[in-house]
Amino acid sequence: MSSPSNLLLLIGGTLSITAALAHVAIIIGGPDWYRFFGAGEGMAKMAERGELYPTLITLAIATVLFTWGLYAFSGAGLIMKLPLVKYALMAITAVYVLRGLAFIPIYLFRPDIMSSFWVWSSLICLTFGITHALGTWRAWANL
Repeated sequence: MSSPSNLLLLIGGTLSITAALAHVAIIIGGPDWYRFFGAGEGMAKMAERGELYPTLITLAIATVLFTWGLYAFSGAGLIMKLPLVKYALMAITAVYVLRGLAFIPIYLFRPDIMSSFWVWSSLICLTFGITHALGTWRAWANL
């Protein structure tokens, strides 16, 4: 089992896996779920028409998030060491933090598209990123 110093990576991995499962649920839930979770009316309409694009995009996101969860679990010592785990965790952290901060330029330069989706999803990603950053920092010597 992992040591308490790896708790943040365990939490980060769980958050990523949960986000991946939420994306799978959106696919299953259909157009109304695409709307509710802020994917946009265009994606919802494509899903209503039975187009494959929303499913493929959402499935790709779910796959990436699931992989990120596995890397966090690997960094925490919960599963086997994955290739390039140290660098992967740095990249994952960077993507989460940058996505989390995305609402700032949107608010400054495109306030017309600012919505509660941008605010909430940015806060969620920033939380994920901070969790991964702190967990990676604490586990650094063991990576």
